[in-house]
Amino acid sequence: MAFPEPLETKGRLHDLPTPGSESPFRERRPYRFSTLCATVENPHMKDQYGSSSVPIYQTATFKGVGNEYDYTRSGNPTRTHLQHHIAKISSAAHAFTVSSGMAALDVILRLLKPGDEIIAGDDLYGGTNRLLTYIRTHLAVTVHHVDTTDPSSLDKYISPTKTAMVLLESPTNPLLKIADLATISQNVKERAPNAIIVVDNTMMTSYLQRPLEHGADIVYDSATKYLSGHHDLMAGVVTCNRDDIAQKLAFTINSIGNALTPIDSFLLLRGIKTLALRMDRQQSTTQLVAEYLWNLGFKVNYPGLPNHPGRDVHVRIADGSGAVLSFETGNKELSERIVAATRLWGISVSFGCVNSLISMPCVMSHASIDAATRAARGLPEDLIRLCVGIEDSNDLLDDLEHALLEAGAIELNAAQNRFVRAPHPDALTQAVQDLDLDDGRNKQEWFVSAPGKVILFGEHAVVHGVTAIAASVDLRCYGLTTPRTDGKLSVHFTDIGDFYHEWNVDDLPWDALTPIPPGEVHPDELDQRLIEALSLTVLARLGGEKEQAKNASLAFLYLYMTLSRGSYRPTFNFTARATLPVGAGLGSSASFSACAASAILLLQRRINLPPKPSSTPSHLHVSHNGRRAIPPAVAEEVNRWAFVAEKILHGNPSGVDNCVAVFGGALSYTRSGFGRKGGMDAIHGFKSLKFLLTNSKVPRDTKKLVAGVAQMKENEPGLVNSILKAIQSITDEARRALADPEMSRDALLTALQDLIKENHDYLVMLEVSHPSLEIIRMKTYESGGLRTKLTGAGGGGCTVTLIPDDFKEESLDSVMDELIREGFHPYLTSVGGSGLGILSPYPEHRARGSDPHPPRQNVGQATPPDTPSEIPEGRAKGTAFDSLRPTFEMASTEDISAWATSLGRWLYV
Repeated sequence: MAFPEPLETKGRLHDLPTPGSESPFRERRPYRFSTLCATVENPHMKDQYGSSSVPIYQTATFKGVGNEYDYTRSGNPTRTHLQHHIAKISSAAHAFTVSSGMAALDVILRLLKPGDEIIAGDDLYGGTNRLLTYIRTHLAVTVHHVDTTDPSSLDKYISPTKTAMVLLESPTNPLLKIADLATISQNVKERAPNAIIVVDNTMMTSYLQRPLEHGADIVYDSATKYLSGHHDLMAGVVTCNRDDIAQKLAFTINSIGNALTPIDSFLLLRGIKTLALRMDRQQSTTQLVAEYLWNLGFKVNYPGLPNHPGRDVHVRIADGSGAVLSFETGNKELSERIVAATRLWGISVSFGCVNSLISMPCVMSHASIDAATRAARGLPEDLIRLCVGIEDSNDLLDDLEHALLEAGAIELNAAQNRFVRAPHPDALTQAVQDLDLDDGRNKQEWFVSAPGKVILFGEHAVVHGVTAIAASVDLRCYGLTTPRTDGKLSVHFTDIGDFYHEWNVDDLPWDALTPIPPGEVHPDELDQRLIEALSLTVLARLGGEKEQAKNASLAFLYLYMTLSRGSYRPTFNFTARATLPVGAGLGSSASFSACAASAILLLQRRINLPPKPSSTPSHLHVSHNGRRAIPPAVAEEVNRWAFVAEKILHGNPSGVDNCVAVFGGALSYTRSGFGRKGGMDAIHGFKSLKFLLTNSKVPRDTKKLVAGVAQMKENEPGLVNSILKAIQSITDEARRALADPEMSRDALLTALQDLIKENHDYLVMLEVSHPSLEIIRMKTYESGGLRTKLTGAGGGGCTVTLIPDDFKEESLDSVMDELIREGFHPYLTSVGGSGLGILSPYPEHRARGSDPHPPRQNVGQATPPDTPSEIPEGRAKGTAFDSLRPTFEMASTEDISAWATSLGRWLYV
């Protein structure tokens, strides 16, 4: 059913006619609504100067005796203009403006006396409910709440002598229930002729609905909302046609002094001029949003939808559907995540602004109604209210879709190539829906990777508040999940003594678990109860030479259990391999943590990848060579959980390593608490640089080295503080150079070489270098004039050597050969590349690489097609299908990167 002809094309009985024509042969038609809105004219109040905008009479008093105005509380010319204008567009003989919508209702309720009875709806604005509760408690007025969608539900409460008022909303706030204003008004007047019919028309305004035309006696609006439209004032409007009621309202307003101020009257006049334009735009976008959510399968409350209860009634009494809708997700926590994930939709208790707003009524505007009453009235705790503004509809829909995706409310259906609603369990259907969580994700493999990191400047000094510069390095850790069908969870850490272990999932200490629901963040402190339970049970046999593998297993199992969702416990093997040296100060643990976190988050459906680009996109999708394809919200979620794993592995990490592993590029980090404000800042415009990383193969003792610098500072504070100050200057200069778009490449490289030498000299003075590092420095300088410094903690570990762009390849080979002869392991790499990577889940983005076997046809497969190969004994028990795992585990370290790249397009942060 369509709505009647829009107001712009049809005259209305309430429209005031234009001045009479000078010719008796051509009668002029009434103006339409939008013309009335824009034309602020009062024939009885002509401005002496002909001002095109009503002047602001910003005065409390007026001179003279017996004049029309004497005191602004009683009357003001600006307010008179406004009230005349509102009456004109509201089919009203009288209009009053007060300080807020609730002030308007307060003035109306003062018409009651003790012993009176009110019949009100059961779905009311929270403030209305609060005021009704007050008068019921303190003024001996009886309030009956009924379902106003059924006019007959009022009948048993209508008393010819006691019913003094019927208070209605249509559509209601926030469930958008429809009341048949005309039928209810007629029924009430027949049974209780003296009862006053009051309608809150805030959501519709007189543009879309005029209750006075349907039998209402009083209509009020919170003009803070659509009438003003900009949320820059508070105001309430009361209109009526009965002179007796108007006299009582005017007396109350003058007595208590809550009439609208001159400046707010001026602002409201200005806002009303664009009411029709704004409402047209807002409700057209609202229709699109409602249909979008409805097509996803959410329960949507909006009278513009064909299945909305009471739609036929609404079409009969209104001229549009309005710009407010609400929908249910089925899960309160999910709704909270959706609201928190929006960007364009501002979180606010109000509506009616040119800016779009989002809220959860039970937590915000209706929180004053107790939970039991909300439940009795059928107000869902998970309800989300959307108030649509005038922004571009495409932007609003895109922002909402991102929020739904980030919150886990929708997911990509690869087979259908579209988003679908994701199932979210409630307490009654948890066990059943947990079975549905395994929608294919745990039947596929997820292949992820994350880079290592180097500290270019500021090592050790960062502990004492000096800024450090860290950057990603193009040596990566790779993680692969392969499903199992035997109820077991297993890990294979090839770089930690080729460690392999498996556990029965049901044997994990689930009774010690305090799960973190989707959307919630991990507390600052680790769950020591869970850590202790894991250590004393399933990890008890690991230790000694396997201590490093035990710690990595602890971090993995801690994430797996903490991120679990009810009884859904996917079983799989997780294999991790790295092309960067483990334990050499290049952030291998952070890249491992990022891989483990992202893989588990994907399997547990806590993060989702961008949708497959449409064949007929409305927006041009640019690949950027794969960079920035993973949404920032996904990266932030992975980073939060990677940091949790880092806490398990290192106790009190700075967060630098995991940030670089996830976000890539380069950043500066300052530790707080040393007279400086802490934090991390990305270095935008960072230029990728070629470096030689050399592993000294000498173990490090980071804690001992840090303690040594602290002791030196205590013994020689003047010397150490001067060194720290000098290192800070080096870091500042390096940061400026790296981010300077006008500095030439040659000038940058020259400056960095000088800063590298200077920085390392200061680190030697702090006694954190090592003879092996000094040998590497000497060899790289003697063989090629290159500058080298330590990275990380020092005392062994790695060095970084900057390689100029014009450095000859044969010279570089000579330098590397010399280092190898000295027993070191050099890696030629670049610094400042991409962060977290996930192999694309879409078939057209996958390739077979060097695999001679053709892929199986499986459009739903999440990562690359299977790689048929012989499975090593004991390493793939329970595996459901041939997989990438054998090739991944058996490939040489030097071949992993090229092989992984050949599999298809990787999505990167």
